[in-house]
Amino acid sequence: MAITVSIELNRELDLPGSYDEVFELLADVPRSASHFPKVNQLTDLGDNTYRWEMEKVGVDKHAIQSIYACKYHSDKDAGRITWEPVKGEGNGVVRGSWTLKAKGDSVTSAKFQTHAELTVPLPSLLKLAISPVIKHEFNSLVDTYMKNLKTAV
Repeated sequence: MAITVSIELNRELDLPGSYDEVFELLADVPRSASHFPKVNQLTDLGDNTYRWEMEKVGVDKHAIQSIYACKYHSDKDAGRITWEPVKGEGNGVVRGSWTLKAKGDSVTSAKFQTHAELTVPLPSLLKLAISPVIKHEFNSLVDTYMKNLKTAV
């Protein structure tokens, strides 16, 4: 048995740094990912495609680990960095984007949007109980990532 939890996140923040500096940071997946908490391993699959393996959360047989892969596309002129899921990699499907706009010479406005679906091997009876926990954990990770990015540029 397995349950699937869907998560939709939207964040807006101002990052200290020029448009070029912020774009280069976010378009460089390993560099950007180094600021994301609880990443156990990031594997370069080639062609700007990466597999994310997050740290396990929980205890023993009830531990949950998110694994997914995405292919990244960067368009500096349009101010967009997008990622699409790679089928058959792990138990998660993640897609999303960054949209960037300069706000002067030393501040860049950044919009972050992502949609994730995580399938975990738990009985369907637990979906109502575990779904909010997974969503809370994902929100917490993204909030920490946003905080870390503010000091990264």
